[in-house]
Amino acid sequence: MANVDKAFGLRPLGNLSATGAQKQYGYEIADTQVGAIYQGDLVTLKDGYIVKLDNATHTAAVGVFNGCFYIDPTTGKPTWKNYYPGSVNITAGKIVADVMDDPSQLFIIQCDEDAVQADFGKNADVTASTTGSTVTGLSAMTLDSSDIGTAAAKNLKLIAKWDVPGNNLAENYTVVVVKINEHLYGSAGVAGQ
Repeated sequence: MANVDKAFGLRPLGNLSATGAQKQYGYEIADTQVGAIYQGDLVTLKDGYIVKLDNATHTAAVGVFNGCFYIDPTTGKPTWKNYYPGSVNITAGKIVADVMDDPSQLFIIQCDEDAVQADFGKNADVTASTTGSTVTGLSAMTLDSSDIGTAAAKNLKLIAKWDVPGNNLAENYTVVVVKINEHLYGSAGVAGQ
């Protein structure tokens, strides 16, 4: 059975720390920030606010976006969404993004092409996808298979194949286990400005 092309961004799997617990923290999204952020997108900090990671301008990720909470400016009701729709003009409170920010967190992600056994232990960037689904709220971010290599300056470190039935190596859309390689709270230093 061939692998299925169904991107979902980065999904938490486990943790390298002794507890194994998924950890997330609330960060602020700037009022009226343009551009959607989907559940599973890599995010970073810019001017102290959460933004979707853009490989052209940011290198260090702070973590993976897992939803946001705000007071809806139209209805005045508390609102939780698993994606930030963009351009929300808050009239009360602030927009709080839940971000899985532990540098030891493991994730699964779909490759845009394939991965082979020799790729594990190497690094790769994510695709530059700017879209996700407003229906499911899920990211369309994938691992860029053509970018797998030994250069240190890449978003993710490939750990292993996600070991589930129907997920095959050396076929397009392999799902792999990864860790954020360039992490803001790791050796990567500070976020891009």
